[in-house]
Amino acid sequence: MESATIRDLAQLRSLREAVYDHLRDLMNEGRLRPGSFLDLNALAQEIGTSRTPLRDALLRLECEGFVEILNRKGVRITRLTLDRIRHIYEILGALESTVLRSVAHRITSEVVARMDRLNQQMAAALDAGDFGRYYEANLAFHDAYRNLSDNAELIRTMYLLKQRLYDFPRLTGFVPEWERASIGEHHALVRLLSQGRIGEAADLLRDVHWSFSYQEPFIRRYYSAIYEEAPEQA
Repeated sequence: MESATIRDLAQLRSLREAVYDHLRDLMNEGRLRPGSFLDLNALAQEIGTSRTPLRDALLRLECEGFVEILNRKGVRITRLTLDRIRHIYEILGALESTVLRSVAHRITSEVVARMDRLNQQMAAALDAGDFGRYYEANLAFHDAYRNLSDNAELIRTMYLLKQRLYDFPRLTGFVPEWERASIGEHHALVRLLSQGRIGEAADLLRDVHWSFSYQEPFIRRYYSAIYEEAPEQA
């Protein structure tokens, strides 16, 4: 009996993960739009599952900030307003600069060289108009130092925040001036790290790279085709 119960729990956990992944895919593909309410019965039928794993997956998505469960109204995909973006930028700026300072003793010349290569790959991808390659190289650039941290909870928090910025849905267009500016900021970061100027590099991350006020013109252009700036309705 006990073994059967354990197997049942494992199956339920696996199904819950599959439903969660499916919902995230629908968001990334733009099939579940920010601000829209979910038809839970239709979703359960489409996925081919009961309401229980769907409910569990939605509770996880709510905890991560991807959906809002509203009393007597249903489940709504969280809209990424400018205020939300500003708040996420403030958090990411603080966390990324903190991580960089905390891993200073682990940043070797090899790490810096890898970051430089990845930044060059970003430039090449931009020249080729390959947004997917640019996006992946950009993530890897930041992972090069971020993954030196042993603070798993902090890394998970940053990962989820970046998903909330970029997966609502996953946009595939460039704002070329922004991408070029980002490559320039990366180049400055690499130069500071190569010179051992960790504090200045951390300040660059917080006060420029993840500064909402500094990046706001680009942010408005990037998100304007998708997200409304009007206040959210309860």
